[in-house]
Amino acid sequence: MHSSPSTPSPGHLPVRCLRRRFAASLACAVAALAPTLASAQLGAEAIKNGGTLVVGSWQAPRHLNGAVQSGAATALPSTQLFASPLRFDDKWNPQPYLAESWKLADDGMSLTLHLRKNAVFHDGTPITSEDVAFSIMAIKANHPFQTMMGPVDKVDTPDPYTAIIRMSVPHPAIVLAMSPALCPILPKHIYGDGQDLKSHPRNSVDVVGSGPFRLVEFKPGQRIVMEKFDKFFLPGKPHLDKLIVDINPDAQSLMLSLERGDVQMVGFISTPTDLQRLAKDPKINLTAKGYDGIGSMNWLAFNLERKPMSDLAFRKAVATAIDKPFILKALMGGYGIPADGPLANSSPFATPDVTRYPFDLKKANAMLDAAGYKADANGVRAKVTIDYYPGADTQQKNVAEYLRPALKKVGIDVTVRTSADFPTWAKRMATHDFDMSMDASYNWGDPIIGVHRTYLSTNIRPIVWTNTQSYRNPKVDELLNAAGSVLDPTKRKAYYAAFEKIVTDELPVYIINQVPYYTATTKRVGNVPASIWGMLSPLDDVYLK
Repeated sequence: MHSSPSTPSPGHLPVRCLRRRFAASLACAVAALAPTLASAQLGAEAIKNGGTLVVGSWQAPRHLNGAVQSGAATALPSTQLFASPLRFDDKWNPQPYLAESWKLADDGMSLTLHLRKNAVFHDGTPITSEDVAFSIMAIKANHPFQTMMGPVDKVDTPDPYTAIIRMSVPHPAIVLAMSPALCPILPKHIYGDGQDLKSHPRNSVDVVGSGPFRLVEFKPGQRIVMEKFDKFFLPGKPHLDKLIVDINPDAQSLMLSLERGDVQMVGFISTPTDLQRLAKDPKINLTAKGYDGIGSMNWLAFNLERKPMSDLAFRKAVATAIDKPFILKALMGGYGIPADGPLANSSPFATPDVTRYPFDLKKANAMLDAAGYKADANGVRAKVTIDYYPGADTQQKNVAEYLRPALKKVGIDVTVRTSADFPTWAKRMATHDFDMSMDASYNWGDPIIGVHRTYLSTNIRPIVWTNTQSYRNPKVDELLNAAGSVLDPTKRKAYYAAFEKIVTDELPVYIINQVPYYTATTKRVGNVPASIWGMLSPLDDVYLK
């Protein structure tokens, strides 16, 4: 039996069991901001076609191909330029997209996709199962999330409109992996020319996609201009004539552009002062919907290949010297969500049984004494540098700056190192050129996709948001591999519980908090994206009133 949104197959159950309470908790936070908080008025108004939507972003992508690059900076344009097999609604239900129907085998060993017959790439070439097979194997070979397509052995193409993904072990996250930001379908006739996909020139210039918008202009660090693809396979979509991503690394300037109306949409907002101001602006709608699939964890990462970060006693002392309640209350204005483990609080696999490090300066000093870190004449035990992810000041920069005086109290001399932009920071992480770093990493809906990548020793790679901490533990590898190859959620939860206990004790990263995100739009914007992937979904339903 082929599955559909109204008749979900057994294969959909592992995905649907991942529903989050994240949106509800964030919505409560928004409601507390101000009684004047606006919400989108979409019900009775007819959808209009035409117009240009300008989306503001402080993140600058290196290129536009989400098949070989993770992160919101790339996913925002990639999901407009490239279509995926499936998309998801706000209840975690898979929906047809390039695939009009699909079936996950009962044993979890294969996923069959039945493609639309009217879909073409931007150059008019029909999209076939050969393109799907090429794309999935390209993602497996090149994407930072190795575990996402890791179990895939091959993709059979019995006819031009049927693709059968064959796996070596049951893969509970394979349906979710068909999402827009995770599985862009590339044209084989463009990318199958033997060139390295990670540096392919068509990732940035003359991009031939399969999505609702086609590329007009890409000026790195400045803007991305896309226009409606008239032969898009969903009739009547997209509603917009043009979509522009305006890149501005200055978050304050970006907020001013939104308030003036020069920019009509900004997502991933987490700065308390911005949220408070926008909530009171009668020209702005603010929503916490659209981030259920993200699960963003804010952490302090340690480079375990460098001393003294390689010393567990040092890492534990650092964690004990950090006042997390102060960070949440004073630095984040009460908006940061408390978290201690690597799984988002609302994950069905999260456990409260993790190792915690209550703030205690006396204990932290004693730990460093016991570990042999003696203070010099200036009271300095060790010198380290801390980087931070640029653009999200409240969650990363402010915490990095806080750590300088905080760790000085236990004799650790911290130098805060600034990166000019995201590519600069990402290169430092990818080349493991750091001591410690404040940044955030997404759960991406299922731990297989977003969590395994940080902790598996097999994923120590020269790519940002892999295991750039160089963490190695055979038991953790064993637990994660087991959790990633069974469909039973109860068994998976037991594996993840053991995993969380180990990694919160060994601290390759120290979880500071879970990040709340919001999307702000001018009131002209209709159908603000509210699915589990929000703005990392195709914006083909969005329109201007």
